[in-house]
Amino acid sequence: MTRVVRFAAASVVIACAVLALKTGAWWLTGSVALLADALESVVNVAAAAAALVAVRYSALPPDANHPYGHTKAEYFSAVLEGALIIVAAVAILHEAWGAWLRPHAPEQATAGLLVSAAATGINGAWSWLLFRQGRRSRSPALLADARHLLADVVTSAGVLVGVTGVALTGLLWLDPLLAALTALNILWSGSKLMRESVGGLMDEAVEPDLLGRIRHAVSTSAEGAIEAHDLRTRHAGRLTFIEFHLVVPGQMTVDAAHAICDRIEAALKAEIEGATITIHVEPEGKAKHHGVLVL
Repeated sequence: MTRVVRFAAASVVIACAVLALKTGAWWLTGSVALLADALESVVNVAAAAAALVAVRYSALPPDANHPYGHTKAEYFSAVLEGALIIVAAVAILHEAWGAWLRPHAPEQATAGLLVSAAATGINGAWSWLLFRQGRRSRSPALLADARHLLADVVTSAGVLVGVTGVALTGLLWLDPLLAALTALNILWSGSKLMRESVGGLMDEAVEPDLLGRIRHAVSTSAEGAIEAHDLRTRHAGRLTFIEFHLVVPGQMTVDAAHAICDRIEAALKAEIEGATITIHVEPEGKAKHHGVLVL
């Protein structure tokens, strides 16, 4: 079992524990804002389970049907998580509207708030760990889970402050208002998550900063060549695919051109973990005089 899979499995366990705590907080208080917080945790459980399936599948080696590997499976998990977040937001808005029409004061507010605070603390710590591991392993599924948990932490903190305000001031309309704001917040985070994940499925180019690093690595390691053009890049989970045409002098031997390609590949792999590189060598008559010029 890889480290990424272990983190994904642990996320399922932690999501279930946090759901139990937040459900208990809602049961103690009857607060619709805490119910909204608990409903979001239902999404956390489903999303963590989907992420576990995705990271296990994405770790499979390439085969005849999937020669580029299975790493894009993690994007499907992230898209599903974004969709579940949107469903949860709609359910929360429905509950908030009912509570707005029939407001009631929370019961056992102190006990409920303490339980909810404990759940929020667990989510915050785990979100931080997931961010570290997700960036280290370049796992879209773990990073999606981490972003969702971070949004949950921010939401939960606002709910805790708001429910405390309801208990202290007796302003019952604050409870459904907080629930509605919670729904809008997670709706925004869900839509952003889906956009990023769909971008991965649609083979969006790498971000400008990484593209600059790729161009610099090619330019400084291709001594003996003339230029590189038609550079194309894309992410597929934790892999980064890089393709370009390398123009060399027409009289250069195959061995010499191959040595340049090896040097470029080594530079790119040292710069970018998980780089998969394809280089098409062309004679100088194919030069386009644009793209990456060799320094």
